[in-house]
Amino acid sequence: MTHQELIPHLFRTEFSKIVAVLCKLLGIEHIEIAEDIAGETFLSALESWPYKGIPENPAAWLYTVAKNKAKNKLKRDQLFAGKITREIKKAIDENNEACIDLSDQNITDSQLQMLFAICHPSIAEESQIGLALRILCGFGPDEIANAFLTNRETINKRLFRAREKLRKEKIKIEFPGEKEIGKRIEPVLTILYLLFNEGYYSESQNSILREDLCLEAMRLTYLLIENEKTNLSPVNALLSLFCFHASRFEARSNENGEIVLYQDQDRSKWNYELINKGIYYLQQASKGNMLTKYHLEASIAYWHTIKNDTQEKWDNILQLYNRLLQVEYSPIAALNRTYALAKAHSKQEAIIEAEKLKLINNPYYYSLLGHLYTGLDNEKAIGHLKMAISLAKSAADRDVLNKRIKKIE
Repeated sequence: MTHQELIPHLFRTEFSKIVAVLCKLLGIEHIEIAEDIAGETFLSALESWPYKGIPENPAAWLYTVAKNKAKNKLKRDQLFAGKITREIKKAIDENNEACIDLSDQNITDSQLQMLFAICHPSIAEESQIGLALRILCGFGPDEIANAFLTNRETINKRLFRAREKLRKEKIKIEFPGEKEIGKRIEPVLTILYLLFNEGYYSESQNSILREDLCLEAMRLTYLLIENEKTNLSPVNALLSLFCFHASRFEARSNENGEIVLYQDQDRSKWNYELINKGIYYLQQASKGNMLTKYHLEASIAYWHTIKNDTQEKWDNILQLYNRLLQVEYSPIAALNRTYALAKAHSKQEAIIEAEKLKLINNPYYYSLLGHLYTGLDNEKAIGHLKMAISLAKSAADRDVLNKRIKKIE
């Protein structure tokens, strides 16, 4: 792997770890300084690695540089130094290097504690998610804007307000009490859910799958399960959902990097080890009497791992979508339900339900209608697919839609 490939990958995996540990050390009021130090660390890698070569242990190199930059920051910036406690000064002192703890265990604890700090109830949910995507996942403002279907300026304002709220409330980076965890886990899971989706559907870049983001979401969710306090039913359901989706990574694109739709995927490329893990976590999630959207979405994803298109399979998927819409309605879930309706009942019935949704600004709405009308009214099918092309956000999506039009023609 070249430095051009390795550094962006490490940015995704290590930036958040460095920021979390430094924030835990310096206090969340110094979150921007922690971000700056982490950013400068990767800038040093960009300046050094092309000429000196990639270090034997790149992550350890980054941690060492981050430690040194933190110590240098304290020494040269007296104003900053005056704002922090003697204990923190001591931790960053040359003779106490070990106090800047970038061990695996402290990184894990710091990231999970940072997640809960960001998800403090005093911060608006949309700001919680935006800040977590920025701090813990290395998202840029444009990518966060894509996830929220808004613009960069709006996201920057949200991030600013969230940081100010963290400072004003003097929120500590620590695990909430046992009674609070149940309330605070929901926005944490929402963050991880959005992170996985950003990687899986990847609309912010012209790439089909940004596997590193999906794996990061899975890693953070697994950390929650590994911690006794956060090993809860909805957490297991979410990881189950991720495993089922991730099992089809290899089948979602062909050798030319073009997206392959579910119905056209080579089932032999599915990862059955991940499918079995998904089944295991879904079984763990079923203990108790809690039912969340993650339980239902994981169950839907499970049925999609069944190879054969049987009536039982699509009847179950349709029933699960019906329940999902009762638990938490969303237009996209309603749209996906109409595909299951077509498979379980008929295309004609599905068209009636789909057209009621009137998602006129959504490319997937027109793409689905194009599919449903194919073979019934090919002229209408092509018209809908052309509308989908005009709204598609990635070249990969446009390529797939154009091929479907050619196939109909």
